[in-house]
Amino acid sequence: MSGTPETADGVEIQRSDFGRRVAARRVALGLSVEELAERVGASESYVHYVETQPSRPGIGFVTRLADALDTTTDDLAGGTYETPPGTADASRAPRLVKLSEQECLALVSTHGVGRLGLQLPDGPLILPVNYSITQDGSIAFRTDPGSVAAAADGHVVAFEVDRIDDAMSEGWSVLLVGLATAVTDLAVASELAEHAYSSPWAGGDRTQWMVVRPRRTTGRRVISSLNLEAPYVERGSEGSNKEEQE
Repeated sequence: MSGTPETADGVEIQRSDFGRRVAARRVALGLSVEELAERVGASESYVHYVETQPSRPGIGFVTRLADALDTTTDDLAGGTYETPPGTADASRAPRLVKLSEQECLALVSTHGVGRLGLQLPDGPLILPVNYSITQDGSIAFRTDPGSVAAAADGHVVAFEVDRIDDAMSEGWSVLLVGLATAVTDLAVASELAEHAYSSPWAGGDRTQWMVVRPRRTTGRRVISSLNLEAPYVERGSEGSNKEEQE
């Protein structure tokens, strides 16, 4: 028997994953369960049930849920997991804007998954890593002591974080460039481990902490014509979001 249940309306969902996707998207939008229920036109208790219990919602509810969360039914059901982001068509009259350093840091936030870019003798390499932002604004991540990422010690690297919204055909990208340093002080490594938000998704014996201290921080955002006011836009500061002329 397949582990993927199917509703009477034909919506296939991973029972344990569907609710987590709904909750994660709701939190990303800064909505409470009550606010999401109001958007969907359902009871707060039912939305809570969908997020926390195995459920078989009908296609009508899933569609309203996707609309309320500014996403797609495929995304909520996990149907786009194996496809690359950004497959939707461009919106009408999109805008490309530069982000201020403050806006970039707000988007990078406290932790997440980013891409480490470094130069090797046979060419550039990009690696996804779980990162945390330290109190002094550095990027910290764990790796295997003998890994390629650990070899970045003492070299200038690039670190990129982005988010793509296929439903709106928009997204943002932040690039931080700085010197990568291996943490050798056990007290510092212990403190980083204590405040880490997550263990590395890749698992394994990743005991070597690396820190990247940004020297340069830049970012861009593509804004859909359907979304005239993007989040994290600094209001009342001239020049913080100048439209790119490229």
